Amino acid sequence: MFRFAHPEYLFLLLIIPVLAALFIFSRIQKKRKLELFGDPALLAELMPNVSAYRPRFKFYMQITAIILMIIVMAQPQFGTKEEKQEKKGIEVMIALDVSNSMKAQDIQPDRLEKAKMVLSRLVDGMTNDKVGLVVFAGDAYIQLPITVDYVSAKMFMSSISPALVPRQGTAIGSAIDLCIKSFGEKSDVSRAIVVITDGENHEDDAIGAAKLAAEKGIVVHVVGMGKPEGAPIPLDGTMSFRKDKDGNVVVSKLNEEMCQNIAVAGQGTYVRADNNNSAYRVISKELDNLAKSKIESRVFSDYNEQFQSFALLALILLFLDSFIFDRRNKRLSKLRIFDLKEKFIKKEK
Repeated sequence: MFRFAHPEYLFLLLIIPVLAALFIFSRIQKKRKLELFGDPALLAELMPNVSAYRPRFKFYMQITAIILMIIVMAQPQFGTKEEKQEKKGIEVMIALDVSNSMKAQDIQPDRLEKAKMVLSRLVDGMTNDKVGLVVFAGDAYIQLPITVDYVSAKMFMSSISPALVPRQGTAIGSAIDLCIKSFGEKSDVSRAIVVITDGENHEDDAIGAAKLAAEKGIVVHVVGMGKPEGAPIPLDGTMSFRKDKDGNVVVSKLNEEMCQNIAVAGQGTYVRADNNNSAYRVISKELDNLAKSKIESRVFSDYNEQFQSFALLALILLFLDSFIFDRRNKRLSKLRIFDLKEKFIKKEK
């Protein structure tokens, strides 16, 4: 397994385009200044020792050396020893509704963003538990297989939007079925499904799916997003709201009865999310009440440092760079590398 011990240093690579832009700008300015003195072709004859290609070559070498040094700072490593670890925890699959109705703003900032906040806090509270993510609207998809990689989990959660599922609807039953299958082989580990939805436009047998989960020993908790009185659904990038075929503004309402029935069928708890953290506290407490069992996971325990080759190559480039000047280098003049390149380009023209 390859990884960077300090991946935050890779953000320094953002300076490369800036340096390239500055180099191009300086070359353009230099060319303009030369044009003020006369014809560039005539001036080139008067400055036979000046090369148009050496500065570019030096710049490429310097940029490559900088990139290599940034990689060195990020500390590339290869995993060499994989071992099993057993820790006590539970397995949790989260089914998140990403239908358009989740953009309603009856809770702030909107239902979907609030749901993502609740999920983020749930993941932050996990230590040895496994977590997976299913997103659904008219169809259900696995967004993240069950894992102990909380960093990846939070990364996937932050990128969730209604665009992930093209077909609209609220297929809660399909989402629960997919969560059940995502747990894999039966084990003694306590398992739970957390469904986060507004329950609107329900279109399949969610109660039947919740009962099936309960029969398999999987508890189904439901977090209702929104308010029973509802709110209109904003259209992205506009000040308007979604309308039906008759031109009336669509008001999305929380189907609380449906959410409660799913939780009862799944032998779990229903809680409505609001503008405070009550939903997170209730669900977190319910998950903590589940019996913790041994969870086996495979991790890399030993890593070999791989930065040495990058550092060596960067030093070689910087060493060679010291022998290349904008003008011909007397110590390397016999090689005439750049002269040959210039003649070749002239023949091409």
